Amino acid sequence: MSHSTAHAAHHPALQHHFDTLEQQQNASTLGMWWFLVTEVLFFGGFFMTYILYRWMYNASFHEASHELNVWLGLFNTAVLIGSSLTMALAVRASKTGEKSQLVMFLILTLLLGSVFLGVKVIEYSEKFTHHLVPGAHFQFHDATLKNGAEIYFSLYFGMTGLHATHMIFGGFVLVPLIVMAARGKFGPAWYTPIELFGLYWHFVDIVWIFLFPLLYLM
Repeated sequence: MSHSTAHAAHHPALQHHFDTLEQQQNASTLGMWWFLVTEVLFFGGFFMTYILYRWMYNASFHEASHELNVWLGLFNTAVLIGSSLTMALAVRASKTGEKSQLVMFLILTLLLGSVFLGVKVIEYSEKFTHHLVPGAHFQFHDATLKNGAEIYFSLYFGMTGLHATHMIFGGFVLVPLIVMAARGKFGPAWYTPIELFGLYWHFVDIVWIFLFPLLYLM
């Protein structure tokens, strides 16, 4: 057994059913990619439903989209792109063993994610105020387009709500990662949780890159 292998075997993060940290990391990365594939299928159902109803109720969807605040959506897009950058920098810092930078970039990622969710709360409250939430109290200024508009807002809340749920889950995961990073748990020898969470966070950001033009701009 080489010195590096012996060192890895005694690393506290190495699980008993793996021989090396590299093997453990490869298995974990494969598992994360499979998880993301299922998430693509999950969101893909929503996207296909949107495309179908967009074709069936094109005029209603076009008119209903004007009820969304494009500038808030654009701001949130910039926020998420910024959070992808800070997350990428956090992964880099974990690989190079820069503890203070790792903690800082993880905190910035959490803050940017919180800003995104805060803006969504503002958007959702506006929809409640203007009675644009699907259900018994739904109202639309053009009665001839009401049915299609209600479908549009059903998809809007469904798709953005599912995305926001992923953001909230990411926030809950970030907190213990920040605590672990502050305690010096990550470094060049082991940074798998940071790297895997980075994949998840980038996926959530990419989903929004598709949601924004579909719901706000088209």
